[in-house]
Amino acid sequence: RSFKSYRGMGSLGAMAQGSSERYFQSTDGDSSASVSASDGESNRLAKLVPEGIEGRVPYRGSVSMIIYQMVGGLKSGMGYCGCSTIAELLQKTRFVRISGAGLRESHVHDVMITREAPNYAIE
Repeated sequence: RSFKSYRGMGSLGAMAQGSSERYFQSTDGDSSASVSASDGESNRLAKLVPEGIEGRVPYRGSVSMIIYQMVGGLKSGMGYCGCSTIAELLQKTRFVRISGAGLRESHVHDVMITREAPNYAIE
């Protein structure tokens, strides 16, 4: 499984790269000029108050592949309903709300997935 990094604009990494002004946390004009470069940098970072996170998220693929999978799902659903147009789909179908337990039960369970499909992820 592939991942890509996620960095919110209020995260420490983004603020160190220059978004700190957006959060009114510019540390210019500090009296740390007499300190060595690495100490000055760590002092500057210590004074920032991050409002976001950094992490990683599963890579889902290119936008074109995601759209391709969504269109495939829409076509499949239209086939299940016997609809040949989206207008007909809107006319013939109705939304049914299910509980969280019903949603879990409707998905694959009690199986260890060995190969992930591009259009299905357990989250």
